[in-house]
Amino acid sequence: MPFSRVSLTSVALVALLAAIPAAARADTLAAALASTYNTNPTLNAQRAALRATDEGVPQALAGYRPVVTGTAGIGFANVNTTGSSVALTPRSVGLTIEQPLFRGFQTQNNVKQAESSVLAGREVLRSTEQDVFLDAVGAYTNVIQAQAILQLREQNIVFLQEQVRAATDRLKVGEGTRTDLAQTEASLSQGQTDYQVAVSNLNANKATYLQVIGMPPRNLATPVINNAMLPKSLNAAMSIGLKNHPAILTASYNVDTAAFNVKSIEGQLLPTVSLQGSVSHADEQSQQNVWSNSASVTANLVVPIYEGGVVYSQARQAKETLGQRRIQLDGTRDQVRSAVSTSWGQLEAARAAVVSAEAGVKAAQLALDGVIEEQKVGQRTTLDVLLQQQTLIQARESLVLAQRSVIVAAYSIMSSVGSLSADKLGLKVATYKPQQHYNAVRDKWFGLRTPDGR
Repeated sequence: MPFSRVSLTSVALVALLAAIPAAARADTLAAALASTYNTNPTLNAQRAALRATDEGVPQALAGYRPVVTGTAGIGFANVNTTGSSVALTPRSVGLTIEQPLFRGFQTQNNVKQAESSVLAGREVLRSTEQDVFLDAVGAYTNVIQAQAILQLREQNIVFLQEQVRAATDRLKVGEGTRTDLAQTEASLSQGQTDYQVAVSNLNANKATYLQVIGMPPRNLATPVINNAMLPKSLNAAMSIGLKNHPAILTASYNVDTAAFNVKSIEGQLLPTVSLQGSVSHADEQSQQNVWSNSASVTANLVVPIYEGGVVYSQARQAKETLGQRRIQLDGTRDQVRSAVSTSWGQLEAARAAVVSAEAGVKAAQLALDGVIEEQKVGQRTTLDVLLQQQTLIQARESLVLAQRSVIVAAYSIMSSVGSLSADKLGLKVATYKPQQHYNAVRDKWFGLRTPDGR
């Protein structure tokens, strides 16, 4: 495996994270998130689920509309009377229309229940969008991190190869020992193993990137955090999260859905009123060449007296479900508070870790330079140099991990307060509008063709 002979001590970490040729076009995090928004299967599946939920509203509205049925029949009959036999072909057609007038307020409550389910579904979609975006941020930064670590370990091999060459030269002139050579060769072997592990990790992260974002990674630009998109303080983040987080809004709409379900079930205990009209035409029902027409209009009143206790049990069950939804709403608020506090703490810890890691890299680099100079005058051994080199590599990798943690923690805060969306991020995409599909199907009276809601 070819390596350029570049001194590890001359390479800055920033260059490791953003080493992209000037003429090459870099993929930005915004572009990756835009691709995720358009292609991610989890997000597209949730959009389809919301479109299915939209259909609950026209189904509920059907309770206001008439039910029309048509009937037709034809048969053969042989009528035997005294001294005669007649073959008849009785035929009939009919049309019945039943219009509900009052259903114990069930239709109104069913419509409101369906509308609340749609609103809850929209918040579930928004929550899914946040989760998918956070996965995309993780996949993007994981590739950058893996690439940086791979470069560090590649340059570590270059350094160790130089140490092996120097140890060999010293042994030839009698200034070194076989022990020094064996130690450097062992370190080189371990460095090559670490490099192969880094290659494997990078390939795995690239596969995840393709799965989540929908395209293979190319030249990835290191993201820059826009602090203006973050809340000013923990208290501000908490306030925004409790007001806007989709999980809380979903739980709130679920409470409304359960409440309307209770009213709808209780409506089954009330009388229902409907108007029914019918027309029919019949031929040869009893005699040959005899026909008849009929028409009727009937007002029907149905008063439930006792349903075996089923409706009462369903009502009690629905009230318990309503209580459960209210408890879940309180629990969701607690979860959001915890998520906001946790992500805020993670961002502060990650920023502190970056400062600490930068100081550690600087100190480790100075120490390595000093140990190398001391080795030249015989005050340090080859093992000292190898150990200090390993300390520097670990410090640089720690800095890479800390910098990646800052980015992920920042986006985690945005997710925890409910602002990790295509609109808030200003992505250059055609924003999905759930209202368009809802408007297209809400008042449809018939038709099997599904409108394009993508």
